[in-house]
Amino acid sequence: MGFALGTKMANGQCKTQQDYEADFDAIKFQSDATMVRGYSAADCDMAKHALAAAKAKGFKVMLGIWPDVEASFKRDLAAVIAVASSYPGTLYAVTVGSETLYRRNFTGAELADKISTVKAQLPEGVKVGTADTWNRIADGTANAVLGVSDILLINAFAFWQGAARNDAPRILFDDMAQAVRRVESELKGDKDKIPEIWGGETGWPTSSDSHYEDAVGGLDNARYYYQHGYCGIVNWGYNAFYFEAFDELWKPMSVGKNGHAADETTWGAMTADRKAKFSLKC
Repeated sequence: MGFALGTKMANGQCKTQQDYEADFDAIKFQSDATMVRGYSAADCDMAKHALAAAKAKGFKVMLGIWPDVEASFKRDLAAVIAVASSYPGTLYAVTVGSETLYRRNFTGAELADKISTVKAQLPEGVKVGTADTWNRIADGTANAVLGVSDILLINAFAFWQGAARNDAPRILFDDMAQAVRRVESELKGDKDKIPEIWGGETGWPTSSDSHYEDAVGGLDNARYYYQHGYCGIVNWGYNAFYFEAFDELWKPMSVGKNGHAADETTWGAMTADRKAKFSLKC
């Protein structure tokens, strides 16, 4: 198990190595987890600072490369290359793209080419793959990336599917199952070809002002979803990341498809000052 991790402090300033070390101390103490994932290796020099902190604290890191724009792809790839050889065992994997197929920024074949480009420039032992939504994997959109990916992160948010609290864990499990079945079917059950599968993102906002159809945010609902949904995936036997470790108070409001302004700042399992909102041990 692990947590998605932002690159900025509550005031919007970039995190330092010391900030990441404090993050890791809190995550380990509250959850026993020792794995985190990021989204852009170059953003706020995450690759440099987070990996140094992770090595000091016994953590592993999945770095992200944002391929949607060529300039960001090159920046993130350069940031990963700069640290990859220095942190064997600490740099666990690199994800090329985060829901880029969901946004239709690439075809599966185009994303597969990006993944192959990254793999060719990193040391052996660093897993390379992608993260995308369960439905883009289940409907075959991601088929082309399966054969070139060492690792595949499956994102599934029952909240954004409008699930009521008591239905949300079941919907999460079904999402994961559909995606995994498609992967296994496409690769004909060949264990040598099937990428390492993780739950890439799932979570629930703790602000009661956040809602989408029947999904209602709030501390109690988030606790329920964490314990029965997220921990359910972990107890099912899958590694999984919770979105996210800490509240990100610097984030602006966003507007969902329902036209409702959604609070993006309270998805953390912990507050911005690293206090757990509920028990984080599965």
